[in-house]
Amino acid sequence: MTRPLYHEAPTALTFTATVTAVREGAVALDATAFYPEGGGQNGDTGVLRWPGGEMPVLDTRKDKPSGTVWHEVEGEVPPVGTPVTGEVDAARRWRHMARHSAEHLLAQAFHRVNPAFRVAAVSMRNAEITLDLEGEPTEADVRAAEALLRGTLARRELTLDTPTVPETELPHYPLRRETKVRGDVRLVIFRDAEGTPFDVSACGGTHVPRASLAAPVVVLRTERIRSGLTRVFFMAGEEAGEYLADVYRQARTLAQGFSTSVADLPGRVSALVAERDALKAEAAALRDHLARALAEAAPLEEVAGVPLRVLTLGDAALLPGALSATPAGEVRVALAPEGRCGIGSGRADVPAGALLGAVLKVTGGKGGGRPTLAQGTTAQPDEFMQAVRAEVAALLPTV
Repeated sequence: MTRPLYHEAPTALTFTATVTAVREGAVALDATAFYPEGGGQNGDTGVLRWPGGEMPVLDTRKDKPSGTVWHEVEGEVPPVGTPVTGEVDAARRWRHMARHSAEHLLAQAFHRVNPAFRVAAVSMRNAEITLDLEGEPTEADVRAAEALLRGTLARRELTLDTPTVPETELPHYPLRRETKVRGDVRLVIFRDAEGTPFDVSACGGTHVPRASLAAPVVVLRTERIRSGLTRVFFMAGEEAGEYLADVYRQARTLAQGFSTSVADLPGRVSALVAERDALKAEAAALRDHLARALAEAAPLEEVAGVPLRVLTLGDAALLPGALSATPAGEVRVALAPEGRCGIGSGRADVPAGALLGAVLKVTGGKGGGRPTLAQGTTAQPDEFMQAVRAEVAALLPTV
């Protein structure tokens, strides 16, 4: 079993130890400050050094049955019995401690807003941390929890306490959720100066010594992942601060481009969206007017007694407008770039969908539609119009 220095002194990131076992690409020590992956938290990385050598630690994992912590390394491993000095990547560890602490604190804030918001799962693998909550919290609940935690961290200095207690003593602690751990249980408690706990959880992870070091805790968004379960995405600590600063810089640049302030940016964007929608509607109306005009200007021919207008369009977006207004007694067929095609029919005896299907069997492609309007894509646009004429002539005698 490896002595867990990461529990005994989580902010002490250098240590000395002895190699107790080796295997390909991994080393075990008698003690380590490297936290092994677990509980939704990534394993630590860093470096191991010994007289005459050193190697990077790429990840850290724990063999649960034996309690041995394996350090996944790169390079030639030192032999068993070698004394080594370990150095944990400090920036990575502090990010992980802030993420894990923020997860506890925000989960407690949700619990205080509504005890029904129970944690089903967590992940702290990335800067965007996630909480999967039962109880279907609303946007108002999310903002209430965020505000509760922000106010708590602003008014109370919460410090970390990590006692290990026998399971028989657990009823004396206000655990946020029941633990499945038996025997001696490690608790993570954030309590104020008067000793009043804000959150108590059974946990084997690493945490910041003061809750304020996990601030700010910022909820980014929520996502309903299945019935009764909502995923909350948030960031914490230095990563949250960097993210917010970057978002503000981008917002400021955007606001300058719109000749407005960051505060007024939402209103400016809303006005631009409304203007865009109005222009899209106007463009659609103009496109429809143009399509109808092109259709009406197309020459009219007769095939097997059917008035037929044949159109060649420069834009596939004109197809619906040119064909949807096909008058009674007439059939319109149109071809656009890249083989886009369509048929409009004002005749019950020449259904557009059936006619297009028959033509595409001859010229290749796919498509379909209703008796009055059908669209698709042909693989042989040069043969399409002639195939339409042939199928119209073949269709009518069988009706």
